[in-house]
Parts: sequence; C-alpha cells; structure tokens
Amino acid sequence: MKDFPETLDFSYETQPVRVVFRPGASVSATPGEAAGLGLRRLLVVCGSRGEATARTVADALGDACVGLHAGARMHVPVEIVERAVEVARAAGADGCVAVGGGSAIGLGKAIALRTGLPLIAVPSTYAGSEMTPVWGLTEHGAKRTGRDPAVQPRSVVYDPDLTLSLPVDLSVTSGINALAHAVEALYAPDGSPLVSLMAQEGVRAMTGALPGIAVAPDDLDARARALYAAWLCGACLGATTMGLHHKLCHVLGGSFGLPHAETHTVILPYALAYNAPEAPHAVAALNRALDTDDAPRTLHDLARRLGAPGSLAELGVTEDDLEVAALHAASQPYANPREVTADGILGVLRAAYEGHAPVS
Repeated sequence: MKDFPETLDFSYETQPVRVVFRPGASVSATPGEAAGLGLRRLLVVCGSRGEATARTVADALGDACVGLHAGARMHVPVEIVERAVEVARAAGADGCVAVGGGSAIGLGKAIALRTGLPLIAVPSTYAGSEMTPVWGLTEHGAKRTGRDPAVQPRSVVYDPDLTLSLPVDLSVTSGINALAHAVEALYAPDGSPLVSLMAQEGVRAMTGALPGIAVAPDDLDARARALYAAWLCGACLGATTMGLHHKLCHVLGGSFGLPHAETHTVILPYALAYNAPEAPHAVAALNRALDTDDAPRTLHDLARRLGAPGSLAELGVTEDDLEVAALHAASQPYANPREVTADGILGVLRAAYEGHAPVS
C-alpha cells in the first residue's frame, strides 16, 4: 500500500533555515554562522543543566557574546520569558543563540517573538523544535502555541558531540518525542509525499539509533544518527499541523507540569492506536518504517524495552486528573484524522494511565 492517496494534491513550503551538521560544530561553526548573519552582539541562552555546554559556545563567540542567560525552564513560563527579554534588551543584543534542549530553544524562540531578534539554535537533545516556526508559552497553568516566521531559527548547528553527555533515559524519551512529530506528520491534513519520505526516514533512523545509544551511550555514530533523525522529524513538525497526540501532551504538560519528553513517550502509542482506523496510509507507512504489522504496539514495546516510563501513573498523574485533561483537550477544535470527543480522549488517557499494550 502506498503511503499517500492515488490523487496527489498538496502544498509544501520550505523553511528558510541553514543547517550545519558535524561533530564539533557547536564551537567551530557557530561563530561563522553568527558572522554570516551579520550579528555582533549575541546573548546565549540555556537552562541551568546545560550551562557548562553553553559556556563553551559563548567562549567560542568571543567578543560577539554579550552575555549568557541560564534561565530556560520546561514549558517556557511567560514570567521566564519576560525576564530573558529584559536581559536581552539591557545587553543591547542583536541576536540570540539558544544552546540546549527544547526548553532552551523554546526560550530563544520566545525572545525572538517578543523582540524580533534573529535566532541561532544549537540543540543538544532530539526535541526538533529548532526546525519549526512553532512557539509555546505557559501562563496561568495553560500552554499556548502558535506559528510565526519570526521564531524560526535562521541557522541550526547540529553537533553530535553535544549529545554524548545526554543521559540514556533522556536520550530515549527525547528520541521518542521526535518520533511523535513524524507519526503525526504522516496523517496531518497538510502532509505531502516529501513529508512522508522525511517522516519514514526519521522513524527508521531514530528507532535504529536508540537501542545502540542504550547499550553504548558514547557511540558517536549512534548519536549522530539519532540527531539526524531528530532533524528530519523536526522538519516534519515544522511543515505540518499536529493532531491529538501533541494536543494531549501540551495539556498534560501545561496543566499538570509533566515532563515534556516523558509525556510524549507515554502518550504516543495510545494516540496512534486511537487514530489508526482513520489513518490507514499513515499506519502503512509507519509499519514499513518500523518493519512491523502493528506500529502502536511496536512503539510501546520499544519504549518499555529501553527503560522509558510506560504509563501516566508513573509520571504522577492521578485518575482524577484524567477527566479534567480530557475536557480541556476537547474544548477547542484542531485537526485530527479521527473525530475528537471528550469520551474518546478520556479513553486514550485511561489506556495511557494504565500502561498496557495499546489496541488499535
């Protein structure tokens, strides 16, 4: 079975971003990327856990770095953004370099959204946010997202060396988070054959790399293949509209403070199983990429085999939280191959809470 209908009818818009991919690029290439963009006063932003790595990038920038701000936090709280914007303006920054995972790059995007400053991304995880014009902010316990060309990084520097220090558990959940982008792109209403090819290659590369990283965390080849996969999956996220899976993860993260990558890891097989009956082309493409006849079960089993959390209960969600989350997720319409109802979402959440193998 083909992974797209016989009648081709689609649009595809490329994102204006330059990519540098090689070991050591965070130090060797970032200054040149900044100079190529005409940037002379750069604020480096990161989270507290990635401050040492960000410092090496800041040092490589030399006099072009006007400060390092280690204030990034998960889910990009609006008060954190306001403080970072103040720092950028006080420093007279003409650009921003975000070094780290999704939280750091999310903060860099938020600064770009508020100020218009161009952004360079130096990712150290497999989140994929660097390849999208999507921003997210959390305020009053709710996460808002949107799209704006202003937040698309102008340059992305992929350095597999930076991911060597990423712990195995975070590597696994970050990698499965990337898989979620590819999965939802395959059944997105604005998908295309090109996106389908990127999604399938991203799934193949990531599911091939993660077991190697789990066995040998210092395997640079496996790390590079996972980062390559994250690039492809992130590009899929940037080119299409996400559905039920991402909506649920935003609700669970913004409302209950759940960890981002771990939540994606738990929800993915259950959201896919829910949508599978209405997305046969997407499931067929995933089955080919995974070399299976049951993609939801295979993704569930991969996560458990690699030691990732397997249920919402493990992440601290209570049964009372499920109905609240379901009502919240069903309160606004969004694109999804299968009709989204509060009861349907509640079924997905209950299955994810229990953690049993999904049934599509």
